[in-house]
Amino acid sequence: MQAAPETIFLKDYTQAAYLVEDVHLTFRLDPSATRVLARIRFAPNPAVADRRFFLHGEQLKLISARIDGAPVAPDVTQTGLTCDVPDAPFTWEAEVQIDPAANTALEGLYMSNGMYCTQCEAEGFRKITFYPDRPDVMAPFTVRVAGDLPVLLSNGNPTGSGDGWAEWHDPWPKPAYLFALVAGDLRATSDSFTTMSGKKVDLNIWVRPGDEGKTAFAMDALKRSMKWDEDVYGREYDLDVFNIVAVDDFNMGAMENKGLNIFNSSAVLCSPETSTDANFARIEAIIAHEYFHNWTGNRITCRDWFQLCLKEGLTVFRDQQFSGDMRDPAVQRIEDVLALRARQFREDNGPLAHPVRPDRYAEINNFYTATVYEKGAELIGMLKRLVGDDGYAKALDLYFDRHDGQAATIEDWLKVFEDATGRDLTQFKRWYEQAGTPRVTVADEFKDGTYTLHFKQITNPTPNQDVKAPQVIPIAVGLLGRNGDEVLPTQVLEMTEGAQSFHFEGLATKPVPSILRGFSAPVILERDLSASERAFLLAHDTDAFNKWEAGRSLAKDVLLRMVTDGVAPDPDYLDAIRTALRDDGLNPAFRALVLSLPGEDDLAQTLFDHGLTPDPAAIHAAREGLRDALAAHLAADLAPLYDAMACPGPFRPDAVDAGKRSLRLAALSLLTRVDGPARAQALYDAADNMTEQLGALSCLLDAGAGDAASQAFRAQWQGDRLVMDKWFAMQVVHAAPETAAATAERLTTDDAFDWKNPNRFRSVFGALTMNAAGFHHADGAGYALLADWLIRLDGANPQTAARMSTAFETWRRYDADRQEMIRAALRRIADTKGLSRDMSEMVGRMLGGG
Repeated sequence: MQAAPETIFLKDYTQAAYLVEDVHLTFRLDPSATRVLARIRFAPNPAVADRRFFLHGEQLKLISARIDGAPVAPDVTQTGLTCDVPDAPFTWEAEVQIDPAANTALEGLYMSNGMYCTQCEAEGFRKITFYPDRPDVMAPFTVRVAGDLPVLLSNGNPTGSGDGWAEWHDPWPKPAYLFALVAGDLRATSDSFTTMSGKKVDLNIWVRPGDEGKTAFAMDALKRSMKWDEDVYGREYDLDVFNIVAVDDFNMGAMENKGLNIFNSSAVLCSPETSTDANFARIEAIIAHEYFHNWTGNRITCRDWFQLCLKEGLTVFRDQQFSGDMRDPAVQRIEDVLALRARQFREDNGPLAHPVRPDRYAEINNFYTATVYEKGAELIGMLKRLVGDDGYAKALDLYFDRHDGQAATIEDWLKVFEDATGRDLTQFKRWYEQAGTPRVTVADEFKDGTYTLHFKQITNPTPNQDVKAPQVIPIAVGLLGRNGDEVLPTQVLEMTEGAQSFHFEGLATKPVPSILRGFSAPVILERDLSASERAFLLAHDTDAFNKWEAGRSLAKDVLLRMVTDGVAPDPDYLDAIRTALRDDGLNPAFRALVLSLPGEDDLAQTLFDHGLTPDPAAIHAAREGLRDALAAHLAADLAPLYDAMACPGPFRPDAVDAGKRSLRLAALSLLTRVDGPARAQALYDAADNMTEQLGALSCLLDAGAGDAASQAFRAQWQGDRLVMDKWFAMQVVHAAPETAAATAERLTTDDAFDWKNPNRFRSVFGALTMNAAGFHHADGAGYALLADWLIRLDGANPQTAARMSTAFETWRRYDADRQEMIRAALRRIADTKGLSRDMSEMVGRMLGGG
């Protein structure tokens, strides 16, 4: 195993020795020999006594360097350069040559099918020119782009253009990670937005020729985002133009570069024929997320990368608020919690656990995690619950006023809440500093009209943190009477101790508690409830989240008993689901969520938490058995429901129709199990939208009757790269466990498989890891295949390879044979010559090396 990469610690932060006052960049584009001329005005930082001039730089060929016009010969290494400089403000000029066409890592300036594109977060700018590439160094940028392509874009406002050149100026100081450049043969969908102060902003979504017809929804989502941010947060856009560009080869979903957002094409292009309802919802959320970064990330950025959650957690919370307002708040909350539990709880429970604000890292790219993003958002939600809507609004206004134009910290963030509300948030700060998911146990008692809830909290040890102090946990609680009436509306209990009790007096009978309403804190609630009590909550709880949670808990209990004891599905559970399904007063999207079962990975973790070794094959069999039982029990309801949920008229991607399609396809999935594939085939043949076409194909594949439809689907969509990603994923997700790895391997030989494209790579190997029984099949073929391809990808795109390696993070759950096979795969990756820093850190942490 190679030596571990150097660790960087939060405690070692020091200010930049030199500040940047102004940046002028000129790009002379060439696929293999782009020249970048930088003219940067530096000033010594008076707050730093012992100053050393160092500029980051990687994979750069230095052509020349000057200081105040005089040539200099800096000392250049693989990571940057040093040079003697005046003890006064000075102008640095450098010309470098870079090779965008050879940049397969998709970090810095690279090429995607003839288009020049950049990705500079977190540390990609150092691959463009020599610069102090750290987020606390902020400056206005002027950029001139010269090239023979028709569209030449950069940050800010356009200031001039001519034959083969364009110039842009961004007046707002920004760190280098927000720099962007795009050049290519592009087409724009254009519109405008008038801000609340009456300023007209030009809006453009740039795409490749032929994709213009897939931009209308994204433009509408952008305009709604701009209006929502004004109405809810009072934030107005601050440039004359806002550009979005869709790029095929992109490691992330999108990037919030000031005034020039660059998007993975999957996160912006959509149409009813090629995109599912889930795609529309995702695009809406990502458009909003990147736009909201204009204030929470750009105008106020991070002092250092340890503060990443400062911008990402807050902006995720804001985009979740927006999506809830645009769609259904209760359904959105459930979906957000499902994502949190699937990704972040899993992360918190394994070798990759880290605090929301890490205190150390070796490669910052590895900390773009669910903990930073999704758990970071949960912390914002908890703060809002604790201080109330008014307190939250006052704190955010103060945050924007106090820190506009600054690179801030979590301490700055919490201080504005303390100053705005008078609360002491010293204990709350532990949420940012302690890793792991708190487990909250609850017991109750009723005596002489007083009902008492006894809570205990504990957070298990995580890497580098053995001892955890009690945290502030807001627990939203309501009390229900035995007839289902609410006898106590929701109130928020503040748990601050390791063990704490809360009393409710003046009750005639013992109530039924509804605890952790709205999932008021990112904790695991452990409470002994009978199936009848859960069924009661499913039927009567007035809190939509806890209503759904009761059904989810029922399903999980049934599945765990099926796995461990081999019993048949509980009839009470089946009856409870039928009651919810028949309730036309419930949102169709909510009913579809009630019908869905806990995932196989979720069940494996639950078994492991109970001290049992999960058997992926047994979990898969139990889940399939319960789906069969649901289909049989609900048979009389499914066909009428399927028919009733049809959406007449043209396709609409709104929440109402999307909810109906979701429930309709859930019903079809079960119907196919009892009536055969004829109805699914009929829907596939008649479908005029991708949601129903793909949903029908899914049912056919599950029924073992999808070969013809799958071939037809491929023939129909082979010219659409995003739809083909769906086709690749479907083949693997719906493969039988014993053939999943072989299916993935076969697809890598398909002419349409481009392993250097992150979307296509994820469509095969991400799908393999989603097929839990297949990936964890006892023969170990899934482990070996993924390791082979991660080694290959790491040489071209370390960032994507490292993120995909997290499929191995749960290896300690499983039996000795599986553990040894996964360890062998990880060791083989670790022993690879020339392994990237990204992958080396991830594998070392998973193997227990840090």
